[in-house]
Amino acid sequence: MEYEHVIHPFDPIYSNTSEILILGSLPSVKSREQNFFYGHPQNRFWKVISGLMNEPVPMDVEEKRKLLLRHDIAIWDVIQSCDIKGSSDSSIKNVIPTDLASIVEHSKITKVFCNGKTSGKLYEKYQSKRVGIDAMILPSTSPANAAFSLERLMDAWRVITDIDTVYK
Repeated sequence: MEYEHVIHPFDPIYSNTSEILILGSLPSVKSREQNFFYGHPQNRFWKVISGLMNEPVPMDVEEKRKLLLRHDIAIWDVIQSCDIKGSSDSSIKNVIPTDLASIVEHSKITKVFCNGKTSGKLYEKYQSKRVGIDAMILPSTSPANAAFSLERLMDAWRVITDIDTVYK
Protein backbone atom coordinates (compact mmCIF):
# COMPACT_ATOMS: atom_id res chain seq x y z
CA MET A 1 0.00 0.00 0.00
CA GLU A 2 1.24 3.45 -0.94
CA TYR A 3 1.49 6.49 1.28
CA GLU A 4 -1.23 9.08 0.76
CA HIS A 5 -1.09 12.70 1.92
CA VAL A 6 -4.28 13.26 3.93
CA ILE A 7 -5.67 16.60 5.06
CA HIS A 8 -8.28 16.33 7.80
CA PRO A 9 -11.58 16.51 5.88
CA PHE A 10 -14.04 17.81 8.49
CA ASP A 11 -14.40 20.13 11.46
CA PRO A 12 -14.29 19.36 15.17
CA ILE A 13 -17.47 18.90 17.18
CA TYR A 14 -17.66 21.22 20.19
CA SER A 15 -19.61 24.07 21.70
CA ASN A 16 -18.86 26.86 24.12
CA THR A 17 -20.16 24.58 26.93
CA SER A 18 -17.97 21.57 26.06
CA GLU A 19 -16.00 20.42 29.11
CA ILE A 20 -14.38 17.21 27.85
CA LEU A 21 -12.25 16.82 24.71
CA ILE A 22 -11.77 13.35 23.21
CA LEU A 23 -9.01 13.12 20.63
CA GLY A 24 -8.28 10.58 17.95
CA SER A 25 -5.25 10.63 15.69
CA LEU A 26 -6.72 11.03 12.17
CA PRO A 27 -9.99 9.76 10.66
CA SER A 28 -9.79 6.28 9.17
CA VAL A 29 -10.47 5.65 5.48
CA LYS A 30 -14.08 4.72 6.37
CA SER A 31 -14.51 7.87 8.48
CA ARG A 32 -13.11 10.01 5.67
CA GLU A 33 -15.58 8.37 3.25
CA GLN A 34 -18.47 9.15 5.63
CA ASN A 35 -17.07 12.61 6.43
CA PHE A 36 -17.51 12.07 10.18
CA PHE A 37 -15.72 10.66 13.20
CA TYR A 38 -15.49 6.92 13.95
CA GLY A 39 -17.26 5.77 10.81
CA HIS A 40 -15.89 2.23 10.60
CA PRO A 41 -18.78 -0.12 11.45
CA GLN A 42 -16.58 -2.13 13.84
CA ASN A 43 -15.24 0.90 15.70
CA ARG A 44 -16.77 0.82 19.17
CA PHE A 45 -16.57 4.55 19.95
CA TRP A 46 -20.30 5.27 19.56
CA LYS A 47 -21.28 2.16 21.51
CA VAL A 48 -18.95 3.15 24.35
CA ILE A 49 -20.03 6.81 24.53
CA SER A 50 -23.74 6.07 24.27
CA GLY A 51 -23.44 3.26 26.83
CA LEU A 52 -21.64 5.50 29.31
CA MET A 53 -24.26 8.21 28.82
CA ASN A 54 -27.16 5.71 29.12
CA GLU A 55 -28.44 6.64 25.68
CA PRO A 56 -29.27 4.61 22.56
CA VAL A 57 -26.45 4.16 20.04
CA PRO A 58 -26.78 7.04 17.56
CA MET A 59 -27.51 5.94 14.01
CA ASP A 60 -26.58 8.95 11.90
CA VAL A 61 -24.27 11.94 11.96
CA GLU A 62 -26.86 14.32 13.39
CA GLU A 63 -27.70 11.94 16.26
CA LYS A 64 -23.99 11.50 16.99
CA ARG A 65 -23.40 15.25 17.01
CA LYS A 66 -26.38 15.85 19.33
CA LEU A 67 -25.28 13.07 21.72
CA LEU A 68 -21.86 14.67 22.14
CA LEU A 69 -23.12 18.22 22.55
CA ARG A 70 -25.87 17.17 24.99
CA HIS A 71 -23.14 15.81 27.29
CA ASP A 72 -20.67 18.68 26.75
CA ILE A 73 -18.23 16.42 24.94
CA ALA A 74 -16.01 17.71 22.14
CA ILE A 75 -14.23 15.46 19.66
CA TRP A 76 -11.40 16.22 17.31
CA ASP A 77 -8.10 14.75 16.18
CA VAL A 78 -4.49 15.67 16.85
CA ILE A 79 -3.47 15.55 13.17
CA GLN A 80 -4.47 18.19 10.61
CA SER A 81 -2.47 16.52 7.84
CA CYS A 82 0.06 13.74 7.41
CA ASP A 83 1.24 10.98 5.14
CA ILE A 84 -0.39 7.63 5.94
CA LYS A 85 -0.93 4.19 4.45
CA GLY A 86 -4.68 3.49 4.54
CA SER A 87 -5.83 3.78 8.15
CA SER A 88 -2.60 2.51 9.73
CA ASP A 89 -1.60 4.73 12.67
CA SER A 90 1.79 3.03 12.72
CA SER A 91 2.55 4.39 9.22
CA ILE A 92 1.88 8.06 10.08
CA LYS A 93 4.66 10.49 9.16
CA ASN A 94 5.10 14.18 8.30
CA VAL A 95 2.53 15.33 10.85
CA ILE A 96 1.03 18.80 10.91
CA PRO A 97 -1.02 19.12 14.13
CA THR A 98 -4.52 20.56 14.45
CA ASP A 99 -5.13 23.83 16.29
CA LEU A 100 -6.53 22.52 19.57
CA ALA A 101 -5.77 25.70 21.49
CA SER A 102 -8.55 27.61 19.73
CA ILE A 103 -11.13 24.95 20.67
CA VAL A 104 -10.03 25.06 24.30
CA GLU A 105 -10.14 28.87 24.30
CA HIS A 106 -13.72 28.89 22.97
CA SER A 107 -15.14 26.27 25.35
CA LYS A 108 -14.99 25.13 28.97
CA ILE A 109 -12.68 22.18 28.27
CA THR A 110 -10.64 21.17 31.30
CA LYS A 111 -10.14 17.46 30.57
CA VAL A 112 -8.53 15.84 27.54
CA PHE A 113 -8.79 12.12 26.78
CA CYS A 114 -6.94 10.41 23.93
CA ASN A 115 -8.56 7.52 22.10
CA GLY A 116 -5.54 5.22 21.90
CA LYS A 117 -1.78 5.36 22.28
CA THR A 118 -1.05 7.03 18.93
CA SER A 119 -3.23 10.04 19.64
CA GLY A 120 -1.73 10.19 23.15
CA LYS A 121 1.85 10.21 21.86
CA LEU A 122 1.06 12.80 19.20
CA TYR A 123 -0.83 14.98 21.68
CA GLU A 124 2.16 14.91 24.01
CA LYS A 125 4.58 15.69 21.18
CA TYR A 126 2.66 18.44 19.40
CA GLN A 127 -0.20 19.72 21.54
CA SER A 128 0.22 19.36 25.31
CA LYS A 129 2.36 22.44 25.91
CA ARG A 130 0.27 24.66 23.62
CA VAL A 131 -3.03 23.52 25.12
CA GLY A 132 -1.81 23.43 28.71
CA ILE A 133 -3.87 20.39 29.75
CA ASP A 134 -2.44 16.94 30.43
CA ALA A 135 -4.25 14.16 28.62
CA MET A 136 -5.31 10.75 29.85
CA ILE A 137 -4.75 8.00 27.30
CA LEU A 138 -7.62 5.53 27.03
CA PRO A 139 -7.59 2.23 25.14
CA SER A 140 -8.44 2.64 21.48
CA THR A 141 -12.00 1.89 20.37
CA SER A 142 -10.62 0.84 16.97
CA PRO A 143 -11.39 -2.65 15.69
CA ALA A 144 -7.59 -3.09 15.48
CA ASN A 145 -7.57 -3.13 19.30
CA ALA A 146 -9.00 -6.65 19.49
CA ALA A 147 -7.43 -7.24 22.92
CA PHE A 148 -10.18 -5.07 24.45
CA SER A 149 -13.73 -6.36 24.49
CA LEU A 150 -16.56 -3.85 24.53
CA GLU A 151 -16.98 -4.54 28.26
CA ARG A 152 -13.30 -3.81 28.98
CA LEU A 153 -13.47 -0.63 26.90
CA MET A 154 -16.55 0.53 28.82
CA ASP A 155 -14.76 -0.08 32.13
CA ALA A 156 -11.68 1.86 31.01
CA TRP A 157 -13.65 4.72 29.47
CA ARG A 158 -15.93 5.09 32.50
CA VAL A 159 -13.39 7.63 33.79
CA ILE A 160 -14.92 10.28 31.51
CA THR A 161 -18.18 10.05 33.46
CA ASP A 162 -16.54 10.00 36.89
CA ILE A 163 -17.62 13.26 38.47
CA ASP A 164 -14.47 13.42 40.63
CA THR A 165 -12.23 13.03 37.59
CA VAL A 166 -14.15 15.24 35.18
CA TYR A 167 -15.03 18.19 37.37
CA LYS A 168 -12.03 18.68 39.66
